[in-house]
Amino acid sequence: MGFGKFLLKRGLQGVFVIWGVVTVVFFLRFLTPGDPTATLLPPDAGPEVRQRLRENLGLDQPLHVQYFDYIQDLVVLDFGTSMSNGQPVSARILTRLPATIELAVAATVVAVVIAIPLGVVSARRRHEPADYAATTFSLVGISTPNFWLGIMLIILVGVNVSFIETNGRPVGLGAALAALAFERSVSELGNWLGAIFLPAITLGTYFTALITRLTRSGMLEEINKTYVKACRAKGIPETLTLYKHVLRNTLIPIVTVLGLQLGTLIGGAVITESVFAWPGLGRFLIISINNRDWTSIQGTIIVIGAGFVIINIAVDALYAYLDPKGVAE
Repeated sequence: MGFGKFLLKRGLQGVFVIWGVVTVVFFLRFLTPGDPTATLLPPDAGPEVRQRLRENLGLDQPLHVQYFDYIQDLVVLDFGTSMSNGQPVSARILTRLPATIELAVAATVVAVVIAIPLGVVSARRRHEPADYAATTFSLVGISTPNFWLGIMLIILVGVNVSFIETNGRPVGLGAALAALAFERSVSELGNWLGAIFLPAITLGTYFTALITRLTRSGMLEEINKTYVKACRAKGIPETLTLYKHVLRNTLIPIVTVLGLQLGTLIGGAVITESVFAWPGLGRFLIISINNRDWTSIQGTIIVIGAGFVIINIAVDALYAYLDPKGVAE
């Protein structure tokens, strides 16, 4: 199978998966108890008012008509109107999406910067104190719940360090970089770094522990292969062998995991965003659930699901590009 056909096949599979997510999310609304109009109207609203609102929301139409209308609107990225405030859901999602992407990317950067050197040191110092420390860190990091870690960081660090913000996102990365470029001001960038520091550590801790273990096990597996023994027999320095050959081969599966986990981070940021009042999609989803705002819930879940699918396809394409034999098979 050629690379083009591989991409086409993955693209069609992705469209099918997104359609499945849309369908499940749409019909899930009708399986939940209660009338959506009950949260939008006062308790003493009359039947005529409730019926008029149902007609305005299209809830009086047959189920299949609502479904096809919804699919038709989604084709042009119209997620409908928010049931809680009447604003377009697409616009509300677009205002929240950058914050979630910033947090997910920052958590990934934290994980990569810490985990790969830690995994390399752990493999090089196997059965030494540094290896035991790295292994213990990995075990603790994987076992620690995000919400507990976030609260502890707020209490222990956020309260005592003045420049760290623990309640929201005072400025976006784009605005901070614009201030740096056009006004030569670093204060906005400092505010952004101070706000994202603790949420990125909280969200990235599990990821850091996972990548550390993968790097360590991958390095140990590669170190025992024939080409490493050949490098040593030729007198190539050990550091050069490890970082140029062993680590390079170890990084191929880690790149795949990085891409897949990035999608997971976007979807899994709900708890971290809630703890730090981070104005991203996760917090928006929680607020929409509390308000029983079904159009916003559907739109947010679909965007998160589509993002996860797109990232998976991109990772598959990158992996196929790096390993064409896998595509042929």
